[in-house]
Amino acid sequence: MGRSGFCFLILIVFCICLSGHSVSAQNRSKPKNVQVALRAKWSGTPLLLEAGELLSKEWKDFFWDFIESWLHSDNLDTESSTAKDCLKKIAKFGKSLLTEPLASIFEFSLTLRSASPRLVLYRQLAEESLSSFPLTDDVAPKTIEQNETAKTLTSESFLSGSNLKSPGNKCCWVDTGGSLFFEVVDLLTWLDTPNDVTDGAFQQPEIFEFDHVHPDSTAGSPTAILYGALGTECFKEFHKVLSEAAKKGRAKYVVRSVLPSGCESKTTSCGAIGTKEPPNLGGYGVELALKNMEYKAMDDSTVKKGVTLEDPHTEDLSQEVRGFIFSRILERKPELTSEVMAFRDYLLSATVSDTLDVWELKDLGHQTAQRIVHASDPLQSMQEINQNFPSIVSSLSRTKLNDSIKDEIIENQRMIPPGKSLLALNGALINVEDIDLHSLVDMVHLELSLADQYRKLQIPPSGVRKFLSVLPPSESYAFRVDFRSPHVHYINNLEEDAMYKRWRSNINEAIDTIISLFENNLPMRFGVILYSENLIEKIEENDGELPVAHLKDDQDDISSLVMRLFLHIKENHGALMAFQFLSNVNKLRVESAAEDSLEMHQVEGAFVETILPTATSPPQETLLKLEKDQTLSELSHESSVFAFKLGLAKMGCSLLMNGLVYEPNEEALINAMNDELPRIQEQVYYGQINSHTDVLDKFLSESGVQRYNAKIIADGKVKPKFVSLCASILAKESILNDLYYLHSLETMDDLKPVTHLVVVDMTSKKGMKLLREGIRYLISGSKIARVGVLFNANKDATLPSLVFMKAFELTASSYSHKKGVLQFLDQLCSFYEQEYILASGDTKSYQKIIDKVFQLADANGLPSNAYESSLSGFSAENLRSYLNKVAQFLFRTIGVESGASAVVTNGRVIQLLEGSTFLSHDLHLLESLEFKQRIKHIAEIIEEIKWDDVDPDVLTSKFISDVVMAISSSSSTRDRSSESARFEILSAEYSAVIMQNEHASIHIDAVIDPLSSSGQKLSALLRFLSKYVQPSMRLVLNPVSSLADLPLKNYYRYVVPTTDDFSGTDHTVNGPTAFFSNMPLSKTLTMNLDVPEPWLVQPLVAIHDLDNILLENLAETRTLQAVFELEALVLTGHCSEKDHEPPRGLQLILGTRNTPHLVDTLVMANLGYWQMKVFPGLWYLQLAPGRSNELYVMREDGEGGQDSTLSKQITIDDLRGKLVHMEVKKRKGMEREKLLVPVDDDDSHSTTKKGSQNGWNSNILKWASGFIGGKDQSKKEPNSSLEPRSGGRYGKTINIFSVASGHLYERFLKIMILSVLKNTHRPVKFWFIKNYLSPQFKDVIPHMAHEYGFEYELITYKWPTWLHKQKEKQRIIWAYKILFLDVIFPLALEKVIFVDADQIVRTDMGELYDMDLKGRPLAYTPFCDNNKDMDGYRFWKQGFWKDHLRGRPYHISALYVVDLVKFRETAAGDQLRVFYETLSKDPNSLSNLDQDLPNYAQHMVPIFSLPQEWLWCESWCGNATKSKAKTIDLCNNPMTKEPKLQGAKRIVTEWPDLDLEARRFTAKILGENIEEPQEQIAPPHQIESTNEDSSEDNESKAEL
Repeated sequence: MGRSGFCFLILIVFCICLSGHSVSAQNRSKPKNVQVALRAKWSGTPLLLEAGELLSKEWKDFFWDFIESWLHSDNLDTESSTAKDCLKKIAKFGKSLLTEPLASIFEFSLTLRSASPRLVLYRQLAEESLSSFPLTDDVAPKTIEQNETAKTLTSESFLSGSNLKSPGNKCCWVDTGGSLFFEVVDLLTWLDTPNDVTDGAFQQPEIFEFDHVHPDSTAGSPTAILYGALGTECFKEFHKVLSEAAKKGRAKYVVRSVLPSGCESKTTSCGAIGTKEPPNLGGYGVELALKNMEYKAMDDSTVKKGVTLEDPHTEDLSQEVRGFIFSRILERKPELTSEVMAFRDYLLSATVSDTLDVWELKDLGHQTAQRIVHASDPLQSMQEINQNFPSIVSSLSRTKLNDSIKDEIIENQRMIPPGKSLLALNGALINVEDIDLHSLVDMVHLELSLADQYRKLQIPPSGVRKFLSVLPPSESYAFRVDFRSPHVHYINNLEEDAMYKRWRSNINEAIDTIISLFENNLPMRFGVILYSENLIEKIEENDGELPVAHLKDDQDDISSLVMRLFLHIKENHGALMAFQFLSNVNKLRVESAAEDSLEMHQVEGAFVETILPTATSPPQETLLKLEKDQTLSELSHESSVFAFKLGLAKMGCSLLMNGLVYEPNEEALINAMNDELPRIQEQVYYGQINSHTDVLDKFLSESGVQRYNAKIIADGKVKPKFVSLCASILAKESILNDLYYLHSLETMDDLKPVTHLVVVDMTSKKGMKLLREGIRYLISGSKIARVGVLFNANKDATLPSLVFMKAFELTASSYSHKKGVLQFLDQLCSFYEQEYILASGDTKSYQKIIDKVFQLADANGLPSNAYESSLSGFSAENLRSYLNKVAQFLFRTIGVESGASAVVTNGRVIQLLEGSTFLSHDLHLLESLEFKQRIKHIAEIIEEIKWDDVDPDVLTSKFISDVVMAISSSSSTRDRSSESARFEILSAEYSAVIMQNEHASIHIDAVIDPLSSSGQKLSALLRFLSKYVQPSMRLVLNPVSSLADLPLKNYYRYVVPTTDDFSGTDHTVNGPTAFFSNMPLSKTLTMNLDVPEPWLVQPLVAIHDLDNILLENLAETRTLQAVFELEALVLTGHCSEKDHEPPRGLQLILGTRNTPHLVDTLVMANLGYWQMKVFPGLWYLQLAPGRSNELYVMREDGEGGQDSTLSKQITIDDLRGKLVHMEVKKRKGMEREKLLVPVDDDDSHSTTKKGSQNGWNSNILKWASGFIGGKDQSKKEPNSSLEPRSGGRYGKTINIFSVASGHLYERFLKIMILSVLKNTHRPVKFWFIKNYLSPQFKDVIPHMAHEYGFEYELITYKWPTWLHKQKEKQRIIWAYKILFLDVIFPLALEKVIFVDADQIVRTDMGELYDMDLKGRPLAYTPFCDNNKDMDGYRFWKQGFWKDHLRGRPYHISALYVVDLVKFRETAAGDQLRVFYETLSKDPNSLSNLDQDLPNYAQHMVPIFSLPQEWLWCESWCGNATKSKAKTIDLCNNPMTKEPKLQGAKRIVTEWPDLDLEARRFTAKILGENIEEPQEQIAPPHQIESTNEDSSEDNESKAEL
């Protein structure tokens, strides 16, 4: 007690001294804060409706349960008077349906507003629903023409985010596809009229995966979609009528939640919460970085004092400052509040460090780890340290270090690189760079949801944990087709052929040689498998058996003949000549120009030509004999059957490289080689292959499959479809719980980890074929699988088919253990199919099939009397209602329409399309594949589980098989990494944070460098997890051991919402903000946002310059405010062409059904990457009309990629964006065509365009109206060169592009614009990268464009995830100047000139625009070298650059021309990005990124050197050439480091006038006053200094 009193005494004395000292500086040292918010662009969405959407993610029926419980509680609404009360009430209703911790995640997701985008998507669908009908007069004032409304609605409102208006004051309506009903009465009339869905009189509205279909709806009923909002009266009335109708089977009832604007007053008081303002979002980071001010770049014009959004935010006094916790001090001595707070402010302002001495830095990482590990709340401590690092670092560096911590960290760093961060959730690694709050919440939610279901399956907690840690199969796992058989004919033999004798048999030496001697008699065995397509078709028709009739009569099958002749030649004349024969057949076919069909005379001619030189008897005689030869005929048939069984016959023609399947072309062969060699090398290196290994046998026995089916062995691009069957198994009255399974003979009581659910329509031939294959699969024997049959008949199932179904069910339920059961079912199927499907037997009477059942039962040893009693009194009505239940289950859970066929193997769905065969072999393939990849691990864990709390009678093999099916299906629906890391090898005694929680279903393993940018984000995310989910955690700290510089030079906040964002006094939702209290006053800070990958964000409200924040200039304002806007989400994708390079230059368009072209883009060669801006909604992606569409088609997803599709539907209904994998293939006959056809260099582009239709973007201009940059405030006028533009400008438009960030550079930019316009006589269009423009600039530019008569457009491109990221804002801006030129502009733009913002133009830019660049994509001005004072700084004249350039000039990047046509056509963008990716990883390279990169790459991307006078700058050129300068650039001078503003006024005579004009214009638009130049007075404390000095000082202390 005495000690703390003593400390406190010192403290008070110190405070009093301090406060005495600080009176004079009172104004200066008032602490200043910074606050940042981020809002969505779309208008607000009701929280009540968001809750329903969140619950439906959990389990579809919860949506309906929530509606019912809310509707029944209307009277409770009075007590909810504020936003917070409503949040609590809505959360209470939602949480009542959930268990913990799911309930708290649900409540958190509500505050995160993560379901808001889904409601924006419903608005789009509601707009489309209204626009597809001309509204009648009593609803809307006038009738609207259908097409016209559709158009305007799509392009305007979907991209602006505004809510739809209520139609004619109605808040709900029902869309039935044929009509819209706004009144319940009209709907009732419609429901009472029988509607035949099948007659096709009207189009049924489309239902999507995300739609809410009422659980009582029947699959075939007419669809009725209710657009409306829970809480309104009309919703209640419509809902009541429609749910009744659904129960009676009259309607398929769907709800899409929409509250149109104008209806907020018609809903309950909680129903409109969230609609007032656009949603404020959380889940992003904000940094304030300490800025390097080597070259002063601040604007000296004063800032407007306008609105200040003063913030009521109170400071958190519980945070430690230099070892003091002020909240405790104030509790004890409240009377000294002002002195104590002054002392706190002093400590805060005095401690900002952006440099430390080297010896202080040495152990900083270890000291930080020690501080964190010893804290009472380690996660909070880590977050406080890395989020306020510059203020804490000096106290950290004085911590006395404990050696055991240091030793353990250094020991661990033998296993993991210092500073590396890793994160794993239940064992699966998560990409630390890409993770954000939204994706983390989704992952955690899924894990908790699965854990909840597994517990309900009565699995003990230890088992739950193990199941959640099972990793998905690795994507790189390659299945090989085991083709070993005598039907493979090889052209060469590596062991015996003479030409391979010189190859060593030692494989280690051979591997190296293989690579170097690729073309020279490559040691690779080539072979063929021949088959007859004709015969394969017959086999398919004959249920997979060889048709006997065909064998006698296949004389006219040319394929069979070729095979027989091939076999004969091989036998008698050797393999080489046999292959020569095939070659001759092909030669003759090509010569006769018959592309596909082969004629008999060509085959005979080829045979004669091949064997004539060596024949002993006349070839014609041999030919006649062979055509009748029975032995060869049988061999050729067997070869076809073999190809059929392998499944390869479907592919037409394919290439097998060691069993891996490829397309049959040269490029694919080379790619296959390149893929396979490293695999062999790796196994040789590890000793798994030696000189005696048969490589083919080894590969095929390890991962060979007996059959190939593209539907089952999906390649990496197409993800198989999985559905979770867990909820269906848990449901009391589920179809799956009443299902009886069939088993192979004598395996009924074994555990069956694999379950095939075979979905068949027993009224169709295809359905019966699938059913018989299923039975045959069991007859052929399977120890680990069972088959359940789900009958999926259309409504018109006949009586015989109902009897057949009843007999089948009875057999499965009662006799599946009997010996003859499978034969009985096979024969029954055969009879039923012959009698009632292939022949149209009598469908009214069913006695015939009943008799047959008795007869077959007796024959197979089943009790016919049991069938008799069961079948005699069967009720057709009961069976039809059962069929209806099945159809409902299939539609809602599996996503299979009525009447379709499918196979569902442990949740993996394979839909069978028309014309596709699925054989018992395919079921075997599915079984082995799924068991090996997904089910085996789960079955192993199941076998170890001790079922202590389960009744032994329940523990049947069926129960356990059901559990395996439930777990394997549900865990496959997770999208998680297959990679894991062995965290347990890292020691965690001294330098780790361990949080145990026995009952947690979530376990986090992490390795974190607390002093890294990823550590800043991770510490916030881990804190969120520990608060809401209480996981068990093991965090190993991994700081960099010896630092040479400060690891963090910024303050950071991660924005996580809380319930306090909801007002406790009224209905406003304030939303979360990033709040920085007590920021340093005299340091210049730069604000950056760290947003999730798919977000495109721009500043919306910012009075101050966010690039140069100097808080001491805030005057009376305590808090600097900035509001950003989520302007759009980025849709990204990778486009591939099977076995080819990505189709670079392919043009894609995206839009809605009604307006298919809203945005467009190009596919890059780099990974086939592309991106477009989107909004939440339903979009359709297509190939652009023109060359892209003429050459390519898109391939359908998920169905083996055989079918092409016109457009790909893309749903954006969350904040996580989308990554789309799309595959294209060349159209038939276009395989050899190139996408990019070069335009002739000597023609100018315009003549190429007119003269030739082959220009690669020949009809681009017809359709490139939707721009990547969107419609952002761009002023578009009719672009005709004949009409005079404003200001009397004539001719072709000149396009100029520039980028600026910060108020000073925006000021320069306006001057540059004026200088261009005053000297250029043609129309000008400016393109600005909008990512970094301030709101003020965006406000002024439209007025400036109008006043001075130019066009402009704001463009943007999101940095691709795969491209090495730049951390510093300035370097990111430089990168934007050069890296994305091919994709950032609309495809219609042919040429653009880049002009630096700080440049002044003195000539007509038309001259430069029209200059002939001699076929080069880029033109730059070389650095001039006549200012000899700067010779020491010309780095390109010495060392590395001198050697690299080899006499080429080094160019300056302040002005350059881009010929976009040539740039795209030569893939210059792709090449520059490849160079950038390689160079940028070295922190010492590309120090002037935008300049070094094109200069470095000029041997690949040639540069045309512009005449010297095009760019003059004082630093490098000297005054002699200034008078000829066409543009003047304000280069930085590395010798004098003169500030730009000062240099501008001195160097460029016209600069002050242009500056004044631009500032006056800006002030006029923004309604401000500016100080005229003659009235400028130096600040009082500097009167005696010269004018020049004062402006510099003024600038360095500038107001922001």
